[in-house]
Amino acid sequence: MIIKCQNNQCEATLSISDSATAGHIRCPQCGEVFPLARAKDFVIFDLETTGLCPYDCEIIQIAATRFRNGAVVAGDSFFSYCQPSERIPRFITEYTGIKDRDVRDAPRPIEVLEQFSKFVGDATIMAHNGHRFDVKFLEATCYRSRIQMRTVESIDTIAFSRRLFGTTRGTGHSLDRVMQRLGLNAYEYQRHDARGDIMALADAVKIMWRRLELDSHCRGIPRRSTFLPAI
Repeated sequence: MIIKCQNNQCEATLSISDSATAGHIRCPQCGEVFPLARAKDFVIFDLETTGLCPYDCEIIQIAATRFRNGAVVAGDSFFSYCQPSERIPRFITEYTGIKDRDVRDAPRPIEVLEQFSKFVGDATIMAHNGHRFDVKFLEATCYRSRIQMRTVESIDTIAFSRRLFGTTRGTGHSLDRVMQRLGLNAYEYQRHDARGDIMALADAVKIMWRRLELDSHCRGIPRRSTFLPAI
């Protein structure tokens, strides 16, 4: 992982082994000694839903993977279908491939979010276009169920793309456009299935993280507060 020297007068960046997540480190350029904090955990997630409106539609699928030091934590993932209160619209099935039979025996969305909240723990959650879509579904599901909630940090990964590629009109920051710019082949992922989309997004974030030279806490990327079920 890459970290920046904590001496404000020094512009050095240090390459640290991913296993070195505690103790102290000395900057070879200025000699400053500073504590090396435990790497922050992030959870990249994606939802599939019965429609676009979080107040009228429901989650039918959620997938997530843990992300640390700019890379996926192998084997640390979450997945579940969710059973909506009504049948899945035909256009959603055509778009996602998710059928009524896939969700027939699945838990209700709020039950899945309770398990997802436990998986997240104290991590910061990430989704692409998340602040306009995914996070709104998390919040609407919690409010609709009138359950006790807790606050978590969230990052919209569009912020990585805007910082890397700029905000000139017409640039576009959809996941497909971002993948194209980064040289990722969309055909290698099962797109519009939450499991495939999180792997596509994780690979994109990994590349952008490295190009932006972010530290293990992803400092400099804006975040906001959102809600998940209390644990």
